Amino acid sequence: MDLFDHHYQQQILTEAPLAARMRPRTLDEFVGQDHIIAPGRLLRRAIAADQLSSLIFFGPPGTGKTTLARIIANTTVAHFIAINAVLAGVKDIRDAISTATEKRKYHNQRTILFVDEVHRFNKSQQDALLPWVENGTVILIGATTENPYFEVNKALVSRSRIFQLKPLEEKDLRQIVTQTLTDTERGYGQLAVQIEPDALEHLVNVANGDARSLLNALELAVETTPPDAAGVIHITLNVAEESIQQRAVLYDKEGDAHFDTISAYIKSIRGSDPDAALYWLARMLYAGEDPRFILRRLLIQASEDIGLADPQAVVVINACAQAFDRVGMPEGRYHLAQATLYLANAPKSNSVMGFFDALATVEREFQADIPNHLKDANRDKQGFGHGAGYLYPHAYRDHWVEQQYLPKSLQGQVFYQPSEMGKEAEIKTAVARRREAQLAAAVEGLEVAAQEMLTYGETNQSTDGWLQRTLGQVGQHLALLRDTVFHIAAPARHHIILDLNAASGLLTWEAVRRVPEGSVYACVHNQADAQALAQQAIVLPELVRPIILNTSLSELPNCLANLTE
Repeated sequence: MDLFDHHYQQQILTEAPLAARMRPRTLDEFVGQDHIIAPGRLLRRAIAADQLSSLIFFGPPGTGKTTLARIIANTTVAHFIAINAVLAGVKDIRDAISTATEKRKYHNQRTILFVDEVHRFNKSQQDALLPWVENGTVILIGATTENPYFEVNKALVSRSRIFQLKPLEEKDLRQIVTQTLTDTERGYGQLAVQIEPDALEHLVNVANGDARSLLNALELAVETTPPDAAGVIHITLNVAEESIQQRAVLYDKEGDAHFDTISAYIKSIRGSDPDAALYWLARMLYAGEDPRFILRRLLIQASEDIGLADPQAVVVINACAQAFDRVGMPEGRYHLAQATLYLANAPKSNSVMGFFDALATVEREFQADIPNHLKDANRDKQGFGHGAGYLYPHAYRDHWVEQQYLPKSLQGQVFYQPSEMGKEAEIKTAVARRREAQLAAAVEGLEVAAQEMLTYGETNQSTDGWLQRTLGQVGQHLALLRDTVFHIAAPARHHIILDLNAASGLLTWEAVRRVPEGSVYACVHNQADAQALAQQAIVLPELVRPIILNTSLSELPNCLANLTE
């Protein structure tokens, strides 16, 4: 790099947007995503030990996918190459592979290839990567906002560990604002900025879990607000509202948000919840969904979920669709709302499903929101458990069950107020009873949402085989005891497990098998047990071995605290 290049890079760094300047450089600066990056998690340990395998980061914008890749670039001794799938082609892939081959051949150095927006690569471009990932020439790190199970080559997915990043929580966004206002090098620490509580609340709320959106709004607010006579920049609610006026809605008409939202809408109508149905309808229209697509789905549902219980359902929905074609938007929203409320309040019958019962006999296929249980279960049940815990209303008395269809933060919210006129007087009583039953079930804790799986990875056949042989060596009574414990605990793949009495390894080895992306701590109380466990674990890859703690129960908290410092 010559003097001019150095000056150019410094100029870019200085003039970069706030979101780029405040990008975390180390794991300690990283905010959020504790389920995969907190101390003790597999990914954090792998980054710290520089022992990465191929990874795919999946999540909405502004949650830290690219940031994690840059942190890896800052910490690894491997050669790091970054390309963007929107701009790169097969030639760029070949150049990267050529560089990786030379680094490995002449310098014995590994190469990490980071591909941003990896789902933008077409099939041939993804196929061009596959053999080099497979033989270890490059370690692939992909970042995508789309479901990798459907947008990324299945062969690449099977050779990668997948980590799902979630929208940032409000406390995480507040922490990011605090860091920005106190950072004198990259943020606004050198300025006197005072942000009113309601202004901060607005910025955090409308950012909708997107750190980049939040920082862009904060930058606009600070840079366009002149300081007062004392040199203080006051960010009021009016300034915050002007800086970020509309919630950023993640809604790709061919992506996960599209399918998950229409799935939640359909399930809310099927579950006779007019409030949730109106909410999901408003959410789709706000995001720009095609109203005719919604009306087509309503016409289908009029037969699928109402059927002969109300033969007029198809007639009414078809009339609403024709009225919409004549009126158009925005007045056509009345007809969309009327069609939605009609189906949500109509008596339900799935008698037409007899056809699908016959079809299922010929070809049995079951594919396994947004609250997790309302998400589209047909797309990724195996990977992330979407749709798990959904209760099918037709399986219950009166074709209804006390199930929540609104997001947790909106449960109990009422959008539909039935009148006491005509048929709607009967509807009013039924809706009130359902709302009361839903509220009672939520208060009593009868509804337990299924846990969403946030990580996934292919099983290591040799490691799994060793664990199966080891687990099979215990007696029948002990095996039953072990299986009962893990059935009750139901650990997810990314959880951390502490075996308080790991002497025989009865629970330790099963824990290692159950949490491949988490970690296992095995507490023993004498040197002999510690040596026995360590001797057994030596055949396992280093990253999946249990962490053996030879200590008493009274000293265990101090021992664990020392490990995480």
